[in-house]
Amino acid sequence: MGTQQILLIVLSVIIVGAAIAVGITMFNNQAYSANKSALAADAQSFGTQIIQYYKTPTSQGGNGRDLDTMTAPKIASYIGWTNAAGETVTENGTYRITAAGANEIKISGLGKELKSTKYPLVTTTIKLSTGEITSVLGEATLAELPAIAVAAG
Repeated sequence: MGTQQILLIVLSVIIVGAAIAVGITMFNNQAYSANKSALAADAQSFGTQIIQYYKTPTSQGGNGRDLDTMTAPKIASYIGWTNAAGETVTENGTYRITAAGANEIKISGLGKELKSTKYPLVTTTIKLSTGEITSVLGEATLAELPAIAVAAG
């Protein structure tokens, strides 16, 4: 073979290798973004269910707007989480009720897709008196969130 042919083969191999690497990176980035969006959607759904529980009369299995009895185990039971401590695992990630206060409930969710050393994170705050649900998206390592990272990955 001539030198020119060898150079063309080497160049072709480099271009194909670079294209494969770019394709894998794009796929991983899309999977991470999709996981982040799914976490936010799940957290919003859980927030809506918590407000429903808060507003449902006690005679119908709800909380009857009693702020003193809004505990993580009761909330978890009402929205169908099997772990009484206020934690559940879905196909999108691990969620935990991280704060159940007088007028505010917080849910943290840690996704399953890894990008570098970070997992997607969503923290949702539910204000019971106004029915306002606010989600903040971010990312965290497992070491930063040991409380909700138990079943991640």
